[in-house]
Amino acid sequence: MPEDIRVKICGLKRPEDVAASVNACASYLGFNFFPKSPRYLEIPDAAALAVDVPEGVAKVALTVDADDALLDALTGQVPIDILQLHGSETPERVLAVKSRYGVPVMKVVGVATKDDLPLLDAHSRVADQLLVDAKPPPDADRPGGNAVAFDWNLIASRRWSVPWMLAGGLTSENVAEGIALTGAKQVDVASGVEKAPGIKDAKMIADFIAAARK
Repeated sequence: MPEDIRVKICGLKRPEDVAASVNACASYLGFNFFPKSPRYLEIPDAAALAVDVPEGVAKVALTVDADDALLDALTGQVPIDILQLHGSETPERVLAVKSRYGVPVMKVVGVATKDDLPLLDAHSRVADQLLVDAKPPPDADRPGGNAVAFDWNLIASRRWSVPWMLAGGLTSENVAEGIALTGAKQVDVASGVEKAPGIKDAKMIADFIAAARK
């Protein structure tokens, strides 16, 4: 695999996990602002974590159907580089967020069957990046971070006009396969580098990034 694969470590909550991700040469660090997630951060805590992230590592704010009040507070207090919209936001909402905040928007689309693919195409026309994730199980109480993968064959031959990222159930054991099958140049992991929900493991982070770039 090429060494230019870009890796996003998402759901960071502790300074030592941020440091481990930076030391392992992650390209993106994700901070989660969805209250139902075990990786949820309060805005002041995220601001404290983000302040020491070195130049060149993108800080991503994961939100789920956030209103302007939350996004105002978030962007006003945390030095965010990308807003990740992980809910049921429409293309129109993506455009409105881009216009209001002037930062790139990454839109997450959950995939389970081929019927989900047109939504990826629609968002590719408005978002700055796509994140292709597994659609959550019917009984899930959050839209991502459920440690499940989707059928990668669904997107094996598809390309979009904007950068995109593969997510959903990735680990150091399967990330190389996912990259090879889909042609992804970017990958996202949260639970796949954790020893407990929300608690990252430095060796798992390093192993994942090494496997993705092998």
